This record gives sequence, structure tokens and C-alpha cells, in this order.
Amino acid sequence: GSVGAATVSDSKVLDKRRLQELVKEVDPLEQLDDDVEEVLLQVADDFIENVVSSACQIAKHRKSNTLEVKDVQLYLERTWNMWLPGFGSEDVRPFKKACVTEAHKQRMALIRKTLKK
Repeated sequence: GSVGAATVSDSKVLDKRRLQELVKEVDPLEQLDDDVEEVLLQVADDFIENVVSSACQIAKHRKSNTLEVKDVQLYLERTWNMWLPGFGSEDVRPFKKACVTEAHKQRMALIRKTLKK
């Protein structure tokens, strides 16, 4: 535990107020239970901690003492199949549309039919 690590762990990237703002952007009428808020905040904290830790291991593997955007991008792409455009790379990546299975199409049709009633 260095001083820098303690300072980073004490500050939250996502707090309750920001979480509520994000929820309002999706649905202005939505309210989250306190328990749900706590779980989502914990998941976000765990995700961020995991991404940073793993990206640091990638930087270390490159024999660098500096964490770079490409380290985070590599981890997110390889582990979560996530690509964040506009951060440090000139690569133009085509958008890959998710493959939709026949079972998924049938479920969605059933849901639409149910909602029309």
C-alpha cells in the first residue's frame, strides 16, 4: 500500500449522484433501490480496478513504467471484446454487428407479440 494507491482507492469514479444521472438519461422516471445502487457501484469499482490492474500488467510486460491508452485498449478488446473509438489509435475499425440466432429472433417476436396485447 503506497500513498498513491490509498488516494486512488479512496476516490470513486462513479458515485451515487452520477449513477442516478446516468439512470435518468436512460429513463427519467426510473428509480433504483438503494441495494441496486450499491451493487452497481461495487460492480463498477471492481470493473475499473480489474481493468487498471490488468492494463498495468500489460504495460509491465512491455517493460514500461507508464500505463498507456493502448494497454487499456488491448485489455478491453481481448477480455471484453470492447473497442473504445477515438482513444489513441489511427486504426479504423469496422463495427461488428452481433450475430443474432434464430432462437433469439423467436424470443424477440414472442416478446413483441406479448407487448402488443
